[in-house]
Amino acid sequence: MLVIVFLSINRVIIKPSGVDFDDLTAASMVIVNLAGEVIEGDLKPSVDTESHLYVYKHMENIHSVIHTHSPFATSFAIRGRDLPSYTTTAANIFKHRVPCSGFASIGGEEIGREIVQNIGESPAILLKNHGVFTIGESIDKALKAAVILEETAEYAFYALLQEPNIDPLSSEIIEQCNDFYLTSYGQ
Repeated sequence: MLVIVFLSINRVIIKPSGVDFDDLTAASMVIVNLAGEVIEGDLKPSVDTESHLYVYKHMENIHSVIHTHSPFATSFAIRGRDLPSYTTTAANIFKHRVPCSGFASIGGEEIGREIVQNIGESPAILLKNHGVFTIGESIDKALKAAVILEETAEYAFYALLQEPNIDPLSSEIIEQCNDFYLTSYGQ
């Protein structure tokens, strides 16, 4: 899982390129500015840096981007399929669906453009033939979206194995669920 956190108006923490997750420490993280220049750290930033910075530059309320290759959600991305809201939990978090964007190459702003142009009202998007991206006003919200997306994709995967023609929740139910979640859920 790649986590990028927007620290302030001009600073972003990002995982270094090619470093195994088991070897990561706080000291190995890289801090870049919005131009992608390294401010702190001795390692090269992730090859996805430009794409993530594109999201921050074009979605001002977003302060965290998480990128994963979680297996069940990525299986929908490989097929180029949106993940409809089949459950109330999915409706709460993603509204009608988690969209799947088109293919984008790694290493520039292209992935960021796909995210900004296609994510819609969901805090998550599947990038065709690649993986998962979630966004949030905070790292907690982006992480929650990533975890719930993988759980939702797993439930859908198993359900679709048994019955390939499952209907997603109706728009009316989705709106009710999402409204309840936004106005009544939690402390």
